[in-house]
Amino acid sequence: MTNTTIIDRSQTPAQLTVPADYNASLDFIDRHLDEGRGGKVAIRDDQGEHTYAQMAEQVQRVCNALTTLGVETGDRVLMVMADTVSFAAVFFGAIRMGALPVPLNTMLTTKDYDFMVRDSGAAAIVISEMFWKTVEPALKDQPALRSIIVDGGEFEGVFSLAELMSAAVAKADAVLADPNTPGFWLYTSGSTGQPKAAVHAQKDLVHTAELYGIGVLGIKEDDVVFSAAKLFFAYGLGNALSFPFHVGATAVLMAERPTPESVLKQFAKHNPNIFYGVPTLYAGLLASGLLPEGGFPGLCRCASAGEALPESVAKRWEEQVGVPILDGIGSTEMLHIFLSNHPVDVRYGTTGKPVPGYQLELRGEEDTPVAVGDIGELWVKGPTCPIEYWKQLEKSRATFVDAWTRTGDKYVQTDDGYYVYQGRSDDMLKVGGIYVSPFEVEGALVSHPDILEAAVVGHADENDLIKPQAFVILKDGVERSAELEATLKEFVKEKLAPYKYPRWIEFVDDLPRTSTGKIQRFKLRAGSPE
Repeated sequence: MTNTTIIDRSQTPAQLTVPADYNASLDFIDRHLDEGRGGKVAIRDDQGEHTYAQMAEQVQRVCNALTTLGVETGDRVLMVMADTVSFAAVFFGAIRMGALPVPLNTMLTTKDYDFMVRDSGAAAIVISEMFWKTVEPALKDQPALRSIIVDGGEFEGVFSLAELMSAAVAKADAVLADPNTPGFWLYTSGSTGQPKAAVHAQKDLVHTAELYGIGVLGIKEDDVVFSAAKLFFAYGLGNALSFPFHVGATAVLMAERPTPESVLKQFAKHNPNIFYGVPTLYAGLLASGLLPEGGFPGLCRCASAGEALPESVAKRWEEQVGVPILDGIGSTEMLHIFLSNHPVDVRYGTTGKPVPGYQLELRGEEDTPVAVGDIGELWVKGPTCPIEYWKQLEKSRATFVDAWTRTGDKYVQTDDGYYVYQGRSDDMLKVGGIYVSPFEVEGALVSHPDILEAAVVGHADENDLIKPQAFVILKDGVERSAELEATLKEFVKEKLAPYKYPRWIEFVDDLPRTSTGKIQRFKLRAGSPE
């Protein structure tokens, strides 16, 4: 690297300046060779261990392979890829040659992929073998798509990633660019409509790694990190790729779906000291009965995002495992967490305080700040706001306003500066003219020993007035009954103001979710709990 591409890391995270000529592959890959970490293990996946020197070789081979296929600067390279070393190689290999990698959710339908290939105008797509059957029908009649690459297996009429990399030279110069120009895309989950592509700059990777990865988590070179949240998810991309690759740590990657059993296998094999989960997984691990006595040796940090963490789940986890959970909120738009509990300042039942480097405001119906203690919509301002939603001018204008991003999340700020989650703007209830947070009612319900999960929505009574309705998953062995329903209603009344209790409780086996695990309350409101 030349000196013009090196970031001055003597600055504090909030003051970090990315140089005018920049390429993230130099910063996250090559720098570790220059600093003597070539032999350090970067990734442990299902195939084994991969050092930073091996990563550098793979990234440069991917860069040359894509160039040989005719991919050009600014072209989109879609990725429907499992969490393996190949994901990292393709992501940084595309960035190295000036293309824009676009990791896609691996749990979508053929129809979803058809939309995203068409919407993005992608020149190339890389698909892990295990997802081929679902993705392949979406690739027909895609006029912009020129190259289809499969990682693993043998398929007629498409390129093999392994063969392309084997034939490519392991030496490739990086295309330098202004760090504020587009560098990669991430599609939103699309839980309330068509997915939108948030266009991110390369600099956003290093800013989230500095501001949250170092500034909050305190991630270091000797850490071993494991994220149950997948790499296609903005949360997982930071957790298991940009954060560890920023400091030269080791990331554990798992291709299979994160269940309590699969997650605990990784703990037993790799003994990570930083773990990233989501509330549903933490609750599932606690309910599984499989957690080891005395917790996990070496584990010192646990993080949670995706949805607000119930206070009862957090307390039970710390009691059983001995490590607190740092609950936070981030978004695809902001790339990672911007509001969080901190290791030396954990207050369960809140989402903590702003991550240094971000500004937050709670605004009311006129988009003006609300008083402390009043419910408002959360707005955030910081260095990782996306450039735009691709081809969504009106939605971009409505969401990104004067360097602020409208999150759609409702919060209350306490007198001493902590933020307490109230729900999504579309999910808030007005009962008797007073706002009721569905999350607050859900938290009261899941604190009952018989309940595993709960979701609360608004439902009209016989007078067409909105009241809370709860959908509840019971723990194994607990019987559904009218007596239990009555008990739960009284339980909530004792914990919260009486008008907040659920007037109806429906016992269900599962809850509708987005592919990233968030509960789809709009389906519950529509009467489709399963």
